[in-house]
Amino acid sequence: MRSVSYVANNDITLLETGQQLFPAMIAAIDAAAHDILFETYIFAEDEVARGIEAALIRAAGRGVKVRVLVDWFGTGHRACCRRAEAFAQAGVHYRVFNPWFKRGIARTHRKITVVDGEIAFIGGININDDMLCDYEPHRPLPAPRWDFAVQVRGPLVAQIHFEAQAQWMRAGRLDLFSRIGLFRETRRTPPTEGARPMRAAFVVRDNLRNRRTIQRAYLQAIGQARKSVLLANPYFAPGRKFREALARAARRGVKVTLLIGVGEFKMQDAVARSFYPKLLAHGIHVVEYRKTQLHAKIAVVDDDWSTVGSSNCDGLSLFVNQEANIVVKNAAFARAVRAHIERGIADGEVVHMADFEGIGWVRRVRYEMAYLLYKLTMRIFAIGYA
Repeated sequence: MRSVSYVANNDITLLETGQQLFPAMIAAIDAAAHDILFETYIFAEDEVARGIEAALIRAAGRGVKVRVLVDWFGTGHRACCRRAEAFAQAGVHYRVFNPWFKRGIARTHRKITVVDGEIAFIGGININDDMLCDYEPHRPLPAPRWDFAVQVRGPLVAQIHFEAQAQWMRAGRLDLFSRIGLFRETRRTPPTEGARPMRAAFVVRDNLRNRRTIQRAYLQAIGQARKSVLLANPYFAPGRKFREALARAARRGVKVTLLIGVGEFKMQDAVARSFYPKLLAHGIHVVEYRKTQLHAKIAVVDDDWSTVGSSNCDGLSLFVNQEANIVVKNAAFARAVRAHIERGIADGEVVHMADFEGIGWVRRVRYEMAYLLYKLTMRIFAIGYA
């Protein structure tokens, strides 16, 4: 497997929920002098999102080149149309990713902002109110949606900027030769720099050159784990290779703990729970998070490897959606991620094997049917998924 290419000398800050991300993002946008690239899956119509929209419009009014790319499915057709009018009047360049599924089923699930090529924000946080459910935007949550992003300064920003710009171009009208040239350019291995802190890598997943990049980063880290693997994810339905990597780590004495979000979608919960008996049998610890909507996609392995991003541990994220994660090799950053996951585990409910020994046959059949339906769907849409 091709290794992850790390770049040194970065300054990376972990941001918890939009309450930390949005003020930092608005401050960076308000300080922008030249260029803003902004990409998101959901750009909601609530007050929080309007605050971000207003900051982008202010920047365009100062003469900053502002480019905004949103996903049509995630944001919604009506919101995409309204924002197109508002941005056109303000001089903001605006594109919608794959409207009406004209280019297949792929979605851009990435959340990336790059300002002046000097500061970047990456993570799993959409542009919407933390206190409102993201798939039922009028339903309040009992606590802020639990999610994370990072702020990046340093050499890695150049790679993030290049990828965000390439995505902007791909969402436009490129002729075939231009697309081939862009594809070749993005296949180049980025340069690496030494082993000094903070070392980090930017990993993306698409349907061509990087189809397995994010899963590969996870598998490499899990395969090298010696002490612990902590993973928090809202939609847990990985393929066979991912599950086997976790099981092998547990068998060699690594403490593997999965913090899984439940309570959003009954079908998704049933799919995740269909894996529990085998996971538990391998000695993997499973904890369900019910405090609020868990949207975080974070993990930490041993003392110095961690990742934050948009990629869920399911077939859609690992094999269909376009995603972006940052991987950090730094002990202090890993401790910060670990502390947050451990706090989430403390707020969760531990799953025991005994919880499954007494369930009725109806529930067992429901779990198995959910898994088989999910597996069939992934085999159709994600070639190579198992």
